[in-house]
Amino acid sequence: MKAVSGRAGRFLVGLAPYAWLVLFFLIPFLIVFKISLSEARMGIPPYMPLVEWADGAVAQWHISLAGYGALFSDDLYALAYLSSLRLAAIATIGCLLLGYPAAYAIARSPGHVRQPLLMLVALPFWTSFLIRVYAWIGILKNEGLLNMALQALGIIDEPLQILETDWAVSIGMIYSYLPFMILPLYATLEKMDLSLLEAAADLGCKPFKAFLAVTLPLSMPGIIAGSMLVFIPAVGEFVIPDLLGGPDTLMIGKVLWAEFFDNRDWPAASAVAVAMLVVLVVPIMAFQHFETKRAEREG
Repeated sequence: MKAVSGRAGRFLVGLAPYAWLVLFFLIPFLIVFKISLSEARMGIPPYMPLVEWADGAVAQWHISLAGYGALFSDDLYALAYLSSLRLAAIATIGCLLLGYPAAYAIARSPGHVRQPLLMLVALPFWTSFLIRVYAWIGILKNEGLLNMALQALGIIDEPLQILETDWAVSIGMIYSYLPFMILPLYATLEKMDLSLLEAAADLGCKPFKAFLAVTLPLSMPGIIAGSMLVFIPAVGEFVIPDLLGGPDTLMIGKVLWAEFFDNRDWPAASAVAVAMLVVLVVPIMAFQHFETKRAEREG
């Protein structure tokens, strides 16, 4: 009886995350996918039902692939996807370049200092995301703190146009998603066996070479996990490009907003969202494949 109850408990514990995914991912995705196959119309809701019933039988189907066809016929969507991938890649690389040294420093710091340092990393989450992005407007605008500091130091003579450019969007995303890179890297680096570095030093390996040969390969799971946590949400980011970017800043999140609320073309917007999800599934599957292979090697 104890074994049966133990198996039932493990089953219930394992069921919880799957129920969460079904409720908050699969069902919303199926609703969006259903809308993407419908026809647009003027009304509430602004799309036709897929099936019209009459006397208990199917009277008419309203299935349309026009939303998906627009993805290939209109260059706007392709440019938006490419621009989103480019800016998300820049943000990911920037977070990695800044986050790796920070995570390494925290992991190698004395034990009594690590928790306060980790608290400082997580501290921005205690403030509203919208307020933090708004703060960058005051920093990056022509009369902002950054231009004033550069002028005071004599580095520039005239204010730089940073706000409403892709640079501002990249800075905003790097700042916002940096903790998502630092925390997985710290978790990986903190568990690394330091005796491996001592062995490398005993064999005559210089510190930088030991880092490349030992530390960097062992931290790859943290690098990949952090990159996924930054890249995936950055692709569909809307708030940062809307507040810090200009009219020429093209990202798929802004296109989705325009289709949903300005054009009220919900089928086209849903098709864009489904296509974006498919694009993001590829790196997720690559990450899972990498983790599976790594677990097999370690096992």
